[in-house]
Amino acid sequence: MRGSWDPEHFFSMASAPTPDTVRNLDIWRLGIRLVKSVYEVAGTWPKQETYGLAAQVRRAAVSVPANIAEGVGRHSHADTARFVQIALGSLYELDALFEVAAELGYSAPPDRHARLEELIRKTSAFIDYQRRAADNERR
Repeated sequence: MRGSWDPEHFFSMASAPTPDTVRNLDIWRLGIRLVKSVYEVAGTWPKQETYGLAAQVRRAAVSVPANIAEGVGRHSHADTARFVQIALGSLYELDALFEVAAELGYSAPPDRHARLEELIRKTSAFIDYQRRAADNERR
């Protein structure tokens, strides 16, 4: 698909390109959709969670596309991998926070595990790609 960023396509290249804009990254677009979903769900939680769990879930979600964008903006494979690794940590944090919300009896997106797992898998693959590209640059 033209305009989409598929790191698998570039794994075998010695010198890999970087996306011309973060908007071309599938993981960034999925992260933006995740933020929207998290805001919608957290908005249905009890009022007493406005500054507690709901705020923490929102911060973790926003951290995902924000860190991906910052990494890509550094124009360095090593820096991109480092910032996207932070985004990956936020995805795992988000999964844990949704488990807490489920234990407390709050609503959660029914497909949250599948969507989070997909984004975690794609984000991990992108990090691996960036690390390999950084290693190739050093050689």
